[in-house]
Amino acid sequence: MARRGLFITFEGTEGSGKTTQAELLGEWLSSRDPVAVREPGGTELGEQIRDVLLYKGLEIDPEAEMYLFMASRRQLIAEAIAPALAAGQIVIADRYHDSTLAYQGGARGLPTVWPPTFPRPEITFLLEGPVETGLSRHEQAGKAKDRMEKEAIEFHRKVAEAYDKLAAAEPNRFVRLDATGSRDKIHLEVRDHLNPILEKIK
Repeated sequence: MARRGLFITFEGTEGSGKTTQAELLGEWLSSRDPVAVREPGGTELGEQIRDVLLYKGLEIDPEAEMYLFMASRRQLIAEAIAPALAAGQIVIADRYHDSTLAYQGGARGLPTVWPPTFPRPEITFLLEGPVETGLSRHEQAGKAKDRMEKEAIEFHRKVAEAYDKLAAAEPNRFVRLDATGSRDKIHLEVRDHLNPILEKIK
C-alpha cells in the first residue's frame, strides 16, 4: 500500500514565529524529504501575486485581495501540495487557507468558504500571543513592513480573534502553541504532537 502524505500547516498573527517553526520542523524532518511551502508564493505565479499583494503599495479592494491570495494558493496546490501528498510526502506550509478565513473573513468581514478542491491539513499549529509583541518583533528586526503589517492594531486583534474561533471550531485539527515561549520550547512541543502521527506513516 502506498504511504499516505501528511499535510502540516502553521498559522498565527504577524511576527508570531510561524516561519521559524516551519523551518525548524523542515530541518528536523529532513531525512523524510518534506516539501516546504510559504504563502503567498511558492510558485512563479504565486511569487508575482505576493509582490502585488504585499509590496507594490497598491490600494487593493478587500474582495480582490482575498481572490488574489486564493489564486496564489490554488496554483501552489496544483504545482506543489497536491502532487507531494499524492506521492506520500510530508508537506509543511507557512500559512494556508486559515489565513484567508482569519484575515479576509475575520478582520475584513468578508464571507469566506473553504473551497472543496483545497486539501485540508491533518494538523495546524496555531501560534498565539499578544499581537503587539509580534508586530514589535518585526520592528526590532529592522524589517520593512509589508501591506498587511501596516494595518491598524485593531485589524490584527480581529485576526487573532478569528484564529481563536477557528481553533475552537476544529479542536481535532488545531494545536494551540504559546508564541511567547522560546523557539526551542515551541519546536519541542511541535515534535511532541507530531511524533505519534509520524509513527503511523513510517
